[in-house]
Amino acid sequence: MPLLPNSRTEPDGSAVIRVLSYNIRSMRDDTDALARVIRACEPDLVLVQEAPRFFRWRKKLARLALASDLVIVTGGATATGPAVLSSLRVSVERTEDVLLPPTPGLHRRGFATAVVRVAGTRLGVLSCHLSLQKDERYEQSGMLLDRLAAMGVEHAIAGGDLNEGPDGPAFRRLADGLTDCRAAAPWGGEHTWTPTDPYQRIDAIFATKDIEVLGCGVPPPLSAELERGNPHGLPGVSGTDLRAATDHLPVLAALRVPAA
Repeated sequence: MPLLPNSRTEPDGSAVIRVLSYNIRSMRDDTDALARVIRACEPDLVLVQEAPRFFRWRKKLARLALASDLVIVTGGATATGPAVLSSLRVSVERTEDVLLPPTPGLHRRGFATAVVRVAGTRLGVLSCHLSLQKDERYEQSGMLLDRLAAMGVEHAIAGGDLNEGPDGPAFRRLADGLTDCRAAAPWGGEHTWTPTDPYQRIDAIFATKDIEVLGCGVPPPLSAELERGNPHGLPGVSGTDLRAATDHLPVLAALRVPAA
């Protein structure tokens, strides 16, 4: 298995970036392990789901960003859980937290969105956590596509916890309108839930069609076959930390974004 490309700026102004999508379960687990996993992935952007939403939520998210060598871009309680973190390589043009229409009896959902610049590129970014209810989830997938289209950018990425796998209607709707990064360039492990016995791919990263996917998947050595001795795991990522950090596994993608 090849190594995932590192972040870099190309001579033409395009950028290779690392994007991580991660459901962190409100930081209720081993936050030191969580920060170690994030740091080891060396992301330019982190699309967070289930960021802290209640008492001192800003302080908790800031603590995670600091421990992960990142800064907060947007989101958290203001987006009902999704958030975006970034490295200092990323400059932020604008942000917007979007609340989706509520359904009585269900947790209200939202999007954390931003327009950022990396090297000579301009990029829309969206973090999401779709509904547990099938019909609402499908409607939210359409809202996600509409939101990306309304951001006024040529290139965009979206990622998050979809609460369904690739055969589900919401997942398929997103994959029809965008590139499913894992399907385009498989790398690392596939399944993201649960950490102790991964058997479902319900977390994903998507990109507009003009973004080149260089690799995408769960950072090794998480998958069982890698933990049995494959030497090509991501340095610094341990199976112990991945299992202790939260109840989902992260998805890491390396993408080449064209210059603006």
